[in-house]
Amino acid sequence: MTSAARQIAFINAAHSLCHYCLLILPTAVLAMAYPGGAFGTEYGAILALATGMFVLYGVLSLPQGWIAARIGRKRLMSIYFIGTGLSLVACGLATTPWLLGTALAATGAFAAIYHPIGTAMLVEAAGDRPGRSIGVNGVFGNFGVALAPVVTAFLVGRFGWHSAFIVPGLACTALGLAWIRTPAYDESIVHTARPFPSIPPAVVRRAIVVLLLIAIVSGLVFNAFTLLLPKLLQERLASDAGLLPMIGVAAFLVTLCGALTQFTVGRLIDRMTLRRVFLPMAVLLVPSLAALAVLQGWAVLPAAALVAAVVFGQVTVNETMTARYIAPPLRTRMYSVRFFVGFLGSAAAAPLISILHQRTGNLSAVLLVLAAAAVVTVGCALCFPNRPEELQPELWNAKPGRLPIAAE
Repeated sequence: MTSAARQIAFINAAHSLCHYCLLILPTAVLAMAYPGGAFGTEYGAILALATGMFVLYGVLSLPQGWIAARIGRKRLMSIYFIGTGLSLVACGLATTPWLLGTALAATGAFAAIYHPIGTAMLVEAAGDRPGRSIGVNGVFGNFGVALAPVVTAFLVGRFGWHSAFIVPGLACTALGLAWIRTPAYDESIVHTARPFPSIPPAVVRRAIVVLLLIAIVSGLVFNAFTLLLPKLLQERLASDAGLLPMIGVAAFLVTLCGALTQFTVGRLIDRMTLRRVFLPMAVLLVPSLAALAVLQGWAVLPAAALVAAVVFGQVTVNETMTARYIAPPLRTRMYSVRFFVGFLGSAAAAPLISILHQRTGNLSAVLLVLAAAAVVTVGCALCFPNRPEELQPELWNAKPGRLPIAAE
């Protein structure tokens, strides 16, 4: 295995763990909320304990580019693996709401390292056409999303809710120890990438503005959907707590649709402009979320699968936007800013679900709010540049009067 392939393999595994660890609580809470329990009986109140986790997950993504420039990406990823793993173990050992909220917040703080640093390392190792690698990486991330409810349900059913945090925490720590022993990747000897093209600054500014707006909305929709999915399936399919494993399997199958879509989208964006791939998905998302707000019974499954396919497919497009329009010297910092903005949106997901669920007793209002937010994504997709130069970067330099890209 080449050093580039080895780095991509670890980054993919890290992506799975990142999303998995953030989505343990939404399924575990279904067994944690019971009369006389240490955390109370209210689903919304326990889920709200994750607010600090998602706030830190967003806020602490901002300085990661600055930190990486001083201590190195590899060392920072080592901190991600070990810190996230030990924080999950602490979650499993928590005995009060305060301790659980603190441990969850620590998990979010360490998990914040992954996206700005891991995505930049992935694009660096992928070469000139990163779409396929970003798509595969998205599949791994969403396997983490998909596995979280089904594995958590299994562990809770067999060993109790504590094991749902401790087992993946130990796995993450072990992977971190293996990463530490792996030789560092040297991008200077792996491949000779083409020089980054000179894109007109006005085009870059337009892409950045649209990208940041998309990040806010997609962060909210993505995180809210993945958080509410287990509860939605429980409300619409099976209210009996004994059927928790079935709910986990159903959530896994729904999320798997999103994971497979990311692989397909990753291949498409190496052949098509980003807007041609992004716009149809953005248009489809609004009615899909609205339909999910009112559907009952087994009809929820195909509707939820469609939403998952669109929401997760958009992630691959968004990450490729940065790779295509931002030069390598500033790419890590741009990923930091983008994920900071995006996960500020995602941090609103847990309190949004908690408040609206407590007030209405179901998730319909939440889904209608998400459908309204998704309208903004349609506008962003319409405004994003649709340039053939994305697929043939040499055309940027071939046209007269081009100025060097601002990011360079």
